[in-house]
Amino acid sequence: MVAGLDEKLEPIYQEVLRRNPGETEFHQAVREVLESLGPVLVKYPEFADRKIIQLICEPERQIIFRVPWQDDKGVTQINRAFRVQFNSALGPYKGGIRFHPSVYLGIIKFLGFEQIFKNALTGMPIGGGKGGSDFDPKGRSDGEIMRFCQSMMTELYRHLGEYTDVPAGDIGVGQREIGYLFGQYKRITNRYESGVFTGKGLSWGGSRARKEATGYGTVFFTEEMFKARADALDGKTCVVSGSGNVAIYAMEKAMSLGAKVIACSDSNGVIVDKDGIDLELVKQIKEVERRRISAYAEEKKTARYLEDGNIWTVPCQVALPCATQNELNGTDAKTLIKNGVIAVAEGANMPSTPEAIRFFTEAGIAFGPGKAANAGGVATSALEMQQNASRDSWTFEHTEERLREIMVDIHRNCHQTSEEFGAPGNYVVGANIAGFVKVAGAMVAMGVI
Repeated sequence: MVAGLDEKLEPIYQEVLRRNPGETEFHQAVREVLESLGPVLVKYPEFADRKIIQLICEPERQIIFRVPWQDDKGVTQINRAFRVQFNSALGPYKGGIRFHPSVYLGIIKFLGFEQIFKNALTGMPIGGGKGGSDFDPKGRSDGEIMRFCQSMMTELYRHLGEYTDVPAGDIGVGQREIGYLFGQYKRITNRYESGVFTGKGLSWGGSRARKEATGYGTVFFTEEMFKARADALDGKTCVVSGSGNVAIYAMEKAMSLGAKVIACSDSNGVIVDKDGIDLELVKQIKEVERRRISAYAEEKKTARYLEDGNIWTVPCQVALPCATQNELNGTDAKTLIKNGVIAVAEGANMPSTPEAIRFFTEAGIAFGPGKAANAGGVATSALEMQQNASRDSWTFEHTEERLREIMVDIHRNCHQTSEEFGAPGNYVVGANIAGFVKVAGAMVAMGVI
């Protein structure tokens, strides 16, 4: 038997392993949720009787297709793309599209599975899904990226719709890619269906604060974890992994709330600036020039660049993993704890390994899991859908305030649920159970479908 699983859940997990061979990230995501659900089946035996857990672990639909396109030299390239429509009990499928060479079905299923519970926690009427391709946009021209996006959408469009499935961006997919994807959708369908994509440009249906939302939301959640312990983020030393969209705006909001961010990273290395990260320089390097983070040290002489370095060795009080899955392992967690970390919040999806989470929990560290702490992005996507449906446009301040309210509610829900189910302060248990119970209740109400 796998340690940590209730005996009633063990056969369900074994069946997931059997039916989804080789999909290690998906296995990890499923197990992490199942480990929290033992007490739920005691309180809600009807969920076991209706086989809700087995249903929720099986996607409603999995779409895999090839994407042929021509590069600038006229050479035909062939990629593989995916859309996993996991669960629509609460609303249309909602989840990003990722472009990265590591993408395969197991990654998309893990992300889609996490999205079910994350979306439920927002309180918005959205289901869970995810998509992506093994296409690598790095080093590609705008023309190549446009041709790839148009080819991908030529197949994908038939599976989308504002009441069916609403994608957004993710790693490798920003406003440029969303524009090309939406443009092709509009061209094929002959409909200006704004609500079919989120993360759009402000001039054509996008939401203010959407770009900032995931990073801001992660910090709002961190702030609430401190408040629950009668402490504050103000004055704390912070490190943020990554230097993409989530990391940049997590740094921005943390700084605005009084934290001192001293390190960030990319896939090549780590920047440490004891004077505090110069965020405008990071934005210039990453958002405008699209260069590696090593360029920061060339511009700022107070900074150290650690090629192939490990950001988790930098002493801090707050750690925000905002890069990618399983970037923070057990050894890293021990190092962070030894160096005085008191709070960790996940800005990325499943960036901490199960061993790391166990070490944080045992040490009494405030740990905010991704499905709660980084739900601000998808929450603001749902707000964008709201604005599109009403042909409205909100101010940045109004959208940010709605985001803060949602993150405060998510924290309260997770905190109260953890207490109700005998694990006070354990946000992993709270997030998993609160999200699951909401989705499971809707699934029971709709019958066997």
